[in-house]
Order: sequence, then structure tokens, then C-alpha cells
Amino acid sequence: MTVRYALTDLAAEEEELQFRRFTADDAWRLGSALVAAGRERGLPIAVDISRHRHQVFHAALTGATPDNDSWIRRKTRVVERFGHSSLYVRQASIERGTTFEEEFGLDPARYAAHGGAFPLLVRDVGPVGVVVVSGLPQVDDHRMVVGALRAHLRG
Repeated sequence: MTVRYALTDLAAEEEELQFRRFTADDAWRLGSALVAAGRERGLPIAVDISRHRHQVFHAALTGATPDNDSWIRRKTRVVERFGHSSLYVRQASIERGTTFEEEFGLDPARYAAHGGAFPLLVRDVGPVGVVVVSGLPQVDDHRMVVGALRAHLRG
């Protein structure tokens, strides 16, 4: 699949989508909004939010499978290791003329640089967690997360 984002676009999203703080209550509101959007559109997704590597929200909608949980863990590890969205990390390798798998040689059973995982960034602090959607094509997973973050931060 060809990614429709340039690295500069993905970096701009990360600069834009930052919190002043991020609490367990924020995780509940963000996760609930993603679930509501998924239900409204009948999407077979799983949603996961962790804060300081502690799972604070998880939901699986009709049609989601245990495989989605595996994708969530693998995409989350990419964000935790590199500090950027999973799609950003994937695109960075592509723009360097390689693939994530070739460039880093990490176990694909543990790491998946596919869109859908986004760092929860606190301005002047950095990443404090990860929000992930799994179940759609990777760019759609990414867009769903970005849309929910934008709406939450405007809220």
C-alpha cells in the first residue's frame, strides 16, 4: 500500500496534537469518542489507550478479532520505542529509501510500523502514552485516531 502522507505532514500532526496534560479521565473520553465513532459507522475496530505503559482504556467492537489486539501491541511498541506515530516511523523509513523491517531488523512478531498508533504528547514533556485503533486499512486507522485527537483537543 502506498502511504498518502509525507513525513512533514505526519510531523506537523504530532506538533499540533499535543495536550497540556493527559489523565485517565482524558483517556476515557478519548476512547469513548473513538468507540462512538466506530459504532456509528459500523466499524470492526479495537481501541486501546495506555498511559505510562499502563492500559487505561480498551474496547473491541463487533467484528474486531483477537488479531487486532496483536496489531495493537505491535504498533504500540513502535510508538514507545521511537516516540512517533507508527505511520510516521513507517514513512521515515520509506523516505530514506528502505522499509522499517529492513532498516531496523526488529522482530515483526513484536513490532509493526503500520498506521493507527499515535503518541499521546504533553507539550513541554513529550510522549506519555499511546492511543491505537486497529481493524481498518492502516491509513484509515491513523486518520481515525488523528480525527479523534483533534476533536478532543478542541473540546
